[in-house]
Amino acid sequence: MQDETERAEAETPGAQTAEQSNAAKAGQAAAADDAERESPADEAEVADEPEAAETEEIAEAEEDEAEDDEAALKDQLLRALADAENARRRAKKDVEDARAYAISRFAQDLLGVADNLGRALESIPAERRESDDAVKAIAEGIEMTAREFETALGRHGITKIDPLGEKFDYNLHQALFETAETDQPDGIVVQVFQTGYRIGDRLLREAMVGVAKGGAAPAAADETDTGAEAEVEAGTEGADAPADEPS
Repeated sequence: MQDETERAEAETPGAQTAEQSNAAKAGQAAAADDAERESPADEAEVADEPEAAETEEIAEAEEDEAEDDEAALKDQLLRALADAENARRRAKKDVEDARAYAISRFAQDLLGVADNLGRALESIPAERRESDDAVKAIAEGIEMTAREFETALGRHGITKIDPLGEKFDYNLHQALFETAETDQPDGIVVQVFQTGYRIGDRLLREAMVGVAKGGAAPAAADETDTGAEAEVEAGTEGADAPADEPS
């Protein structure tokens, strides 16, 4: 009996040691499981870091692209507004031109009437107007009609071009001839065969004119030559005159 008790006591520490060993193994296994469970999470965190950086780069790229799109849309809007403003101005100018110059062809047809009235007055001799009351009344009636006609043209922006005595302007005048038989300076209109007209800023008909060629400038040159000749003659006379004899 005693031997069994001793044997049991001897076996008890071994049993306790086995239990402790089993408990230690169980603890190590649990720690390993915990480590395995924690390890994928750490790897996932490490893997998430590049993905976060890539996501940030993508967001920045999308933001830059959005800014570029906004700038492009703003530029397109400004261009569209400028085109609309230019179209509005062109349309306004077309309307103004149509209002101002719509009667150009009609006015050109009426210019012949003005020319005929002027020719009718020129055909009446001045002495007949003074001696014949009937002729004088007709002439006055034609003059009144011509003035009224020009007034009507002026109300529609049509003005006469009568450049007698003015400098020749190739934009408004058409020279039919040049003459040197005049005392007017070179390029001055000395005769008007047909008056011109313009409507607004546009030429409706050129004035047919004769232009001076030479004239005053050559005359001045002739005077200079005459003065020079007089001085030469005076000098010659002085040279030919006998010198005073000494007393």
